[in-house]
Amino acid sequence: NTQLFPTVNARKDIHALSQIVVILWERSRTPFHLRAGLVISLAKIHGNIFTLWFGRFPVIILNGFQAVKDGMTTHPEDVSGRLVTPFFRAMAKGKGIMLATGHTWKEQRRFALRTLRNLGLGKRGLEHRVQEEAQYLVAFFASMKGKPVDPSFPLVHSVSNVICAVVFGHRFSREDETFHELIRATELYGTSCVSLPQLYEVFPWLMRRLPGPHKKALSSYDVLSSFTRREIRMHMERGIPDELQDFIDFYLAHIEKSKDEPRSTYNEDNMVYSINDLFLGGSETTSTTLYWGLLYMVANPDIQEKVQKELDDVLGPSQLICYEDRKELPYTNAVVHEVQRFSNIISVGMPRVCVRSTTLLGFPLKKGTIVLPNIASSLYDPEQWETPRQFNPGHFLDKDGNFVSQEAFLPFSIGHRVCLGEHLARTELFIFFASLLRAFTFRLPEGVTKINTEPIFGGTLQPHPYSVCAIPR
Repeated sequence: NTQLFPTVNARKDIHALSQIVVILWERSRTPFHLRAGLVISLAKIHGNIFTLWFGRFPVIILNGFQAVKDGMTTHPEDVSGRLVTPFFRAMAKGKGIMLATGHTWKEQRRFALRTLRNLGLGKRGLEHRVQEEAQYLVAFFASMKGKPVDPSFPLVHSVSNVICAVVFGHRFSREDETFHELIRATELYGTSCVSLPQLYEVFPWLMRRLPGPHKKALSSYDVLSSFTRREIRMHMERGIPDELQDFIDFYLAHIEKSKDEPRSTYNEDNMVYSINDLFLGGSETTSTTLYWGLLYMVANPDIQEKVQKELDDVLGPSQLICYEDRKELPYTNAVVHEVQRFSNIISVGMPRVCVRSTTLLGFPLKKGTIVLPNIASSLYDPEQWETPRQFNPGHFLDKDGNFVSQEAFLPFSIGHRVCLGEHLARTELFIFFASLLRAFTFRLPEGVTKINTEPIFGGTLQPHPYSVCAIPR
């Protein structure tokens, strides 16, 4: 900006300018949220693929649906690496799925996908778990008898119990203090991660010795790891059953099966970190999206009423809601999708790394180059959405009211690093949302007139805490 920096020659002092950007970026209270906006602003000047320098490290930015799609899918294997930074290495040690790369990532992801399918992913068996938790959630709101309640914990409890049943083989009651401790650790991990990585990445040897939010985040992650290890020990003590029941059973059986394979990555540490990834990925993101969904229904009572009318017209009052029902409920399905698009809880997305030298949108990139796909720019792309900055279920409906999929709808990312729990998340979002809207009308507590729909940053973009009254219908 020549008005702010009139003496700067952009070509000569590009490194100095990049340092200014990084300083502003790092001092932001909501860095990832501002990153999406900053990237979109820079793209208006430099185009939808450009380089942003972090000190001496170039990061290739992809902005807009077409650039994100082409960049992540033309040579998907080439950009499937993960940036394993000092902070992430201190946390997950390059193991598991989400923060792993190379051979470890490939084996662990392949095993997780196969095991989730064996446990009923995409089938009625796992859907039954979701329906069961939806009934528990409806019962909780009914017990409040229309009194104000913050829906955050009930939502995360119900959503987390689905993945707990899949991974650990059992659910946790609402009164279980150990489970409360786990949820608190997960929330603290998310909020502590806001401002810590930048200094840790630059001075890891120093930050390991200093107190601060990085220690809280690592400690919270350790709580989750300890919880997982306790569950694994309980499974080991009872022995591997003839009929495998849950993810831990399948993993323990596979450790035994592959113990003589020289390149095997199947061991207890990778099991712990893979389970952590499944738990974090299968709880906070879905529950946060539902948290936004109820807020949007309170803010848009006309949309809430249209959803309820469709549910009443199509479903019986005591009928269990199935994922297949979405085909007969196009407006409800459109609203669920719009909640995901508009809340944009992941914002920019996690960076990828080129695992080999490649070509990206016509530009040659060396092995090890960092690529950052700006997911928000796809969800808000004005060339793809009629009113990108407004909550509008019509984005997913044709003129006759039929549901229409949109290619630019990428909340689960795209390419080889696409969310492995996408189908489960879609099933949960639809069944939980439809179950709640069929049973209740959500309103603001008496005397409350203002609704804050601006996000605050945690591990995901969160709504400001709020309370609602669930009025039985």
